[in-house]
Amino acid sequence: MLKGKVAVVTGAAMGIGKATTTILLQNGAKVALLDVNEAAGKSLKASLDDEYGQENTVFLQCNVESDKDVKDAFQSAVETFGGIDIVCNNAGVLNEADWEKSLSINLAGVIRVVYVALEHMNKLTGGRGGVVVNTASVAGLQAAASFPVYSATKFGVVGFTRSMAAASAASGYGVRFNALCPAGVQTDFFTDMKVKMGPFSHLYYLVEKAVEKGILE
Repeated sequence: MLKGKVAVVTGAAMGIGKATTTILLQNGAKVALLDVNEAAGKSLKASLDDEYGQENTVFLQCNVESDKDVKDAFQSAVETFGGIDIVCNNAGVLNEADWEKSLSINLAGVIRVVYVALEHMNKLTGGRGGVVVNTASVAGLQAAASFPVYSATKFGVVGFTRSMAAASAASGYGVRFNALCPAGVQTDFFTDMKVKMGPFSHLYYLVEKAVEKGILE
């Protein structure tokens, strides 16, 4: 049970982030929902209020590409709930046509959120420690011909998470780091997949094969 714990979830409005938020609430945590999509975030907040009580969540519009957004959101979460114990770093995109955007959100965004989270969680600077879970992907563990840039960002997330875990252990931050590497999950993330593959859309048949094998569901 997570009663008394405070979690921050990025990319909270849809998909894995939404499911993560629900599980945290079911186990007694209070959750700050961070998402760039204001309409979806407020809609989710309203539905969660009905089931878990409005005092247990707060929605904060946040673009993980923005230093100001991330810092402001974390500060608001601390002011609302009194601290942070858990961070689920979930915001991500698949966009092979705009590879710089993918890097900015999937990798730089993860790093940005972690560094801001440490400002509040690091035991060396007055935090109470906790756990950070970065959402990577099975594409961060093996080659993905259909979306190489996405794969590169997720390899980066895995490497960054492992390195931060080592840094925390060596320094005494009191923060545990984990990388979650799911296979494909049928969410809005996979809508218009072929278009999102950009210059690699001709390899869409590989995605279809993965679905047939149960790697993507």
